[in-house]
Amino acid sequence: MLNVTKIEKSAQINRGELFRFGTGLLFIVGIMLFTIVRTDGGTHGVLLVVAAMIGGYMAMNIGANDVANNVGPAVGSHAITLAGAIAIAVLFEAGGALIAGGDVVGTIKNGIIDPALIANSDTFIWLMIAALLAAALWLNAATALGAPVSTTHSIVGGVLGAGVGAGGWAIADWGQVAQIAASWVISPVLGGVIAAVFLYLIKRTVTYQDDVMASAKRVVPLLVAIMAWAFGTYLMLKGVKQIWKVSFGFAAMVGFGFASAVYLLVRPQVVKMAGQLANNKQSVNELFTIPLIAAAALLSFAHGANDVANAVGPLAGINEAIVGGSVSAKAAIPVWVLLVGAIGIALGLALYGPKLIRTVGSEITELDRIRAFCIAMAAAITVIIASQFGLPVSSTHIAVGGVFGVGFLREYLKVNYARMVQEIRLHHSTDDPHAVDAFLARFEAANVAVKGEMLRELKSRTANGLLNKGERKGLGRIHRLELVKRSLLLLIAAAWLVTVPVAGILGAMFFFMIRGIMLP
Repeated sequence: MLNVTKIEKSAQINRGELFRFGTGLLFIVGIMLFTIVRTDGGTHGVLLVVAAMIGGYMAMNIGANDVANNVGPAVGSHAITLAGAIAIAVLFEAGGALIAGGDVVGTIKNGIIDPALIANSDTFIWLMIAALLAAALWLNAATALGAPVSTTHSIVGGVLGAGVGAGGWAIADWGQVAQIAASWVISPVLGGVIAAVFLYLIKRTVTYQDDVMASAKRVVPLLVAIMAWAFGTYLMLKGVKQIWKVSFGFAAMVGFGFASAVYLLVRPQVVKMAGQLANNKQSVNELFTIPLIAAAALLSFAHGANDVANAVGPLAGINEAIVGGSVSAKAAIPVWVLLVGAIGIALGLALYGPKLIRTVGSEITELDRIRAFCIAMAAAITVIIASQFGLPVSSTHIAVGGVFGVGFLREYLKVNYARMVQEIRLHHSTDDPHAVDAFLARFEAANVAVKGEMLRELKSRTANGLLNKGERKGLGRIHRLELVKRSLLLLIAAAWLVTVPVAGILGAMFFFMIRGIMLP
């Protein structure tokens, strides 16, 4: 009886995990049964069934890992609940995949290997299965570790490793691989810098002003309009590119029209809402709630339109090779393949996404709605800039870089302010403590311009502003605030660095294993 009780308690503790695993397993089994019905049997039929199951597994891992970057900041800033974020992301990810996922995808991701050097269609099928399985397993491991990684880089690594196994080192375009490696630095740095710039802009123009709400009435509608332009342009360039090719100029014009309409619509609403809020920094956050939710939805739509190819591109290529009997760098996506990707991404997000959503939204650094808004802006603008310069960037790296960017800016500003306060105390070291406290109270209440003037005046009055050697050392020993979790920074950076190599090694291993099984 005691053993039965222990088993029941263990089952209750792990009930959630068992439910997630069981639901995911049912999805994979459903794909297997559906694909079996569609095939005519034989070796190729079995391979298509296996590839479809792995494609579904890959799609679930994309949902569990990559989608967190789109909705994590909104959840971390408490603009929306976790359940609400998952519902929005599921709807818009699936909508983006089905509406704008495209009819054709590149099966050889980013042209990193030459399909002409692949011996035959059987070798190509084994290569794609190995690449899919390698990328999916690495994404699963990264999710378990709590590290948001690039699914694009995962599938690139899988294709590269399996391709080298199939055709030797010469099959790879190492120049393209080098560009992808460069994006490990380009993506997070661009995202972090742009997010930090927007945050500093908001601080200087709104939260550091004497009349916060009066400034917010002027600035917030402009910021929302800029966001509308960025997302309008972003969606034209990335979200609908599969069904309608547009130039950057045309996309920017459409974005400007959208931004103008949004500005005219939003400005009176912001003015009305601001008039009902207290005149302080905390109230400004309320003005960014709806724009932030809209940003999460639009990012999810564009992500679904683009990254569904990471899950179903190789599967579409396998289907093409089996049906057409030839190797192709491009392949049409059957509706059933697109559905596998869309449903898998949505299911993976709902079942396993909360862990990474919490990591991105609250564990790296504390986010409020202003900071989360800046991260969303950075994600859209960075992709636009990178696409025009032909830079290979990762949306995952951009978003996470944006989180780190706002966190490190906050650290810098806090430390800088602590140094100013300490300098004031050192300059007032011989004064009455009450006078020092009164000066600090006036200093804290002042805006940025007045703070600077108070410091300059203080220095000019105090022995030409010079501090002795010991006092300067005291300033250097100001406690360094850590508003960004360093352990997560190291973990994520390490995961980014090893994504392509690890996926590549796994891809090569799986290719040789599959070839060994399939060869007579």
